[in-house]
Amino acid sequence: MANDLIGLATLFWLVAGLIALAGRGVVLGRGLAGLGCLAGMIAAILTLPGASPPVALPVFRIADEGSGFTLSPAALWLFGFGLAPAMLAAWLGSPGRGGRFWLFGLSMSLIGALGVFGVTQGAAFLVAWEVMSLGGAAMILGERLAEGAGSRALFMLGLLEVGAVALLAAVLVLGTASGSLGFAGFAGAWRGAALYGPAIAGGLLLVGFGAKLGLLPFYEWFPGAYGAGSGATGAVLSGVVLNAAFFGLARGLLVWLPGGVDEGFGIALCAIGVISAILTTLYAFQQEDWRALLAFSSAENASVAVTALGASLLFEAGHLPLFAGLAFTVALLHLAAHALAKGALFLAADGVFAATGGYAIRQDGVLRANTPLFGMGALFAAMSLAAMPPQAGFVSEWFMFQTVFQGFHLPGLAERLTLVLTGAGLALTAAIAFATFVKLFGVGLQGRAADGGARLPARHQSAVGALGLAVLALAVGMPVWLGALARVWPAHDAIDAAAHMTDGWILVPLSAGFAFISPSKLVIVMPLLALVPVAAILLCRRRPARRVPVWYGGSPRLDRRNATTALTFSNSLRTFYSFVYRPRAETGVETSLSPYFVKHLRFEHDVAPIFGPALFGPVVRLVHGLARRGRVLQSGSLNLYLGIIGLLLVAILVVALF
Repeated sequence: MANDLIGLATLFWLVAGLIALAGRGVVLGRGLAGLGCLAGMIAAILTLPGASPPVALPVFRIADEGSGFTLSPAALWLFGFGLAPAMLAAWLGSPGRGGRFWLFGLSMSLIGALGVFGVTQGAAFLVAWEVMSLGGAAMILGERLAEGAGSRALFMLGLLEVGAVALLAAVLVLGTASGSLGFAGFAGAWRGAALYGPAIAGGLLLVGFGAKLGLLPFYEWFPGAYGAGSGATGAVLSGVVLNAAFFGLARGLLVWLPGGVDEGFGIALCAIGVISAILTTLYAFQQEDWRALLAFSSAENASVAVTALGASLLFEAGHLPLFAGLAFTVALLHLAAHALAKGALFLAADGVFAATGGYAIRQDGVLRANTPLFGMGALFAAMSLAAMPPQAGFVSEWFMFQTVFQGFHLPGLAERLTLVLTGAGLALTAAIAFATFVKLFGVGLQGRAADGGARLPARHQSAVGALGLAVLALAVGMPVWLGALARVWPAHDAIDAAAHMTDGWILVPLSAGFAFISPSKLVIVMPLLALVPVAAILLCRRRPARRVPVWYGGSPRLDRRNATTALTFSNSLRTFYSFVYRPRAETGVETSLSPYFVKHLRFEHDVAPIFGPALFGPVVRLVHGLARRGRVLQSGSLNLYLGIIGLLLVAILVVALF
């Protein structure tokens, strides 16, 4: 049944891609793409906690080897939750002008991601990885929503190709050691091998998958690429594609290299994850564009999941498989909550674009002008990403902190100290993320407009409401959903950490004596607590409310000029962390007749990237220099072309002789 549904989903995506190439029936193609996502979600629901039955793919023979296909429980979990926002994004479509190109890119991304999750052969995996990456670029380029979209997509592809080359090298190293490109032989090839071999393969896997996850320094392509696309594209990239990249990294480190990566690699992974999370959430807080802010937030959440994976490696190296399974399960919970919440806010951004014509975070009166369903959905999603109870993001981050607090079980001082510092870094990340989504919701949605407010399309309101309610349902039903994660730990099939994470309707980090929470009970208690201020208001009804203007520096009136902007909200943190941001501000004045008659006043501000000038800038200058020197090849001189052909013939003759 599962494979039938997966095959049906693949067929729908292929037909949708063909429709996009034909250029007709794009609405039908979007409907089919969404139905394919729905079929994939149903397959995940019906199959978990098991895996899909393995099948052979004899048609796709690469490197003289056939490939199999199966979706593990972890793959079904991540793919299923990523498909939920992708389904709604497909049905809503992109607000950009190139609808058919976007649909084609969407189909490529979904088919490629399915291959990343399911194929069992190295060469087929690399092909699927490239298809998924090119699909994301096609979506961005097809929308034409921003100037310079081509250069942004090219920068994204350039960094992703660095990762692709690293993955190619890793697969070659693993394939050479095992004598086959099949994943089944990768693990056994390293038993008894020297440590440097698995360490090299692990480092290559980290670079390859980290380029897609946004680990430092690769996160710098996120705001440009996401900012050139729509919210629908962002929902797919931050849900399906991001989850696929994490699954690939986890499978590589836990299945392909079992025991090959030691505690030193786990320490490095925790350090990279925490530093990436801190930097990306700091940059997210400074953004004034919905897509750029949510893009940095996606990199931050991916980094938190990678940190949990690093903790899992530390516990595994310390011979604590139950704690290792706990850390890995927490990473899956975190990415599931992230996919739903981030999809809701990305689709809310598209609604804002449809209503206002832009993606700027400003006070447009969005919340008051739209339905309560939209307001609840956006609020639940923002609360989850800000780790506020009782939402799913709060549950996953609470589990994350409880996991690193278990570091005292580790045998080595370095490992214990690593998890202590990891907890401190995650606390800073959570605090800044909280402020980030207070800013997004408070300024971008709750802010009051001078007119009646921006009215979003009804379909976007419904989609945001549905995904927001799904975030709450994931949190409230967590004691039930954890049953679907009984067999997700890939290193030891017999380890069922999820069974030790519940005590009735209470969630516990393996033991109720250590800590516990209950989101299921919080949703009952919190509305009851709300009765206290309601009762106070009712008791004070005899005293009329006194309404006076808010004090604002002595200003006699409040208008749009006094409204809090996204820049004002985040300026204090920009000043405090100026050593990280290195803020830049430029002011230009255009006058008429004399300096006293100002026609235009221009103000631009930005924060300086950390890695771009040092790492990417020299490469760009090198390419430009080579291009300038290579222009002579396009001079049109026939003598030059004949001379080059002659040199090539001489070179061929020399090679043939020797």
